Amino acid sequence: MTDRALQEGDRPVIRETIVVEGRDDEAAVLRAVDAPVLCTHGWGLNEEILARIGAAYGRTGIIVLTDPDHAGETIRKRLSALFPEAKHAWIGRAEGSKMRAETCVDVGVENASPEVILAALNAAKAVKADRPADPMTPSDLAALGLSGLPESASLREVLGKELGIGGCNAKTFVKRANAFGISREELQAAWDRISRENR
Repeated sequence: MTDRALQEGDRPVIRETIVVEGRDDEAAVLRAVDAPVLCTHGWGLNEEILARIGAAYGRTGIIVLTDPDHAGETIRKRLSALFPEAKHAWIGRAEGSKMRAETCVDVGVENASPEVILAALNAAKAVKADRPADPMTPSDLAALGLSGLPESASLREVLGKELGIGGCNAKTFVKRANAFGISREELQAAWDRISRENR
């Protein structure tokens, strides 16, 4: 989808219900796509909200799109435990940061552009029931320079975006890659694509 199409109001339709934290996140998602959206209202997640999310989970399926911060990850983990077949989409910290005078003043889905939100939703993944027989390990990341080096965090951020699992620390990266069934071959192919694009 081109920037022009988004500016003209042509929004792609997504059938799943998008679960976000707040009203500003909802508005940002609705600028990017035509989809049902539910808000958790931050830490709230009371029985009524969980019942609404549960109904959407059974009816349309859900995509969890929380802020790239500690609170967002906490909410994501709780929803993942309650709704194990939910899809997950991530927005990177840099893409979700609101800057003022070169200082980050806010991080959240509401700060991301429609293009970033659409890309994240298109890359949404569900946890795989059948985990890899030969799961990825921290040494796989180290072999690619994705851990243990000064630039490792920024490289994981870029690769996590490419794979649709978000940026995170090395331990969480390995855990997500295995949970979402990403093979070493898929990791290497994504790494090669990024390397070619940055030459």
